[in-house]
Amino acid sequence: MAAGVVVCRECLPDRESGNRYRQNADQEGATLIYAVANQKGGVGKTTTAINLAACLAQSGERVLLVDMDSQANASHGLGVRVAKGEPAILGVLLGEYRMASIIRPSSVAGLDVAPSNGDMAGASVLLPALDRREFRLKEALADSGFPGAEYSFIFIDCPPSLGLSTVNALVAADQVIIPVQTEYY
Repeated sequence: MAAGVVVCRECLPDRESGNRYRQNADQEGATLIYAVANQKGGVGKTTTAINLAACLAQSGERVLLVDMDSQANASHGLGVRVAKGEPAILGVLLGEYRMASIIRPSSVAGLDVAPSNGDMAGASVLLPALDRREFRLKEALADSGFPGAEYSFIFIDCPPSLGLSTVNALVAADQVIIPVQTEYY
């Protein structure tokens, strides 16, 4: 995990009761959605997203990791490979597929992946022409066909940019985790 990563207590279950911490009573039992974002590359976004998701899954939680990066390292790191042209997250953002149809089990029990592939590189060209382009991921996660209630946590691994892919993740998220790499300048 990258240096400087701070995990907020809302991420983790209470050791005594097993309940997840919530900001208020309205959130009790709700799925918590975290975007893992930083416009700089190489700071540990994917490593942070995979490790938090895997740790929570291993503690008995149901977790979904949404890979929004065209490099698809989060998908590959969890044993999910999707070739170009196969159903993946870009198809969901474009309205070609429903989120539930692209979700795949990972190599970690209790952790599913909404995978990405190289097609996601076209998001910066395709998304700007669409209506409600910044709400596409939020709407896909709220879709009646998406089994969101099955998941305690959803982590969204963002690309190293502030383009529409990251904006979609930030709009969909309840919280943001910003990994930083400590460096001498």
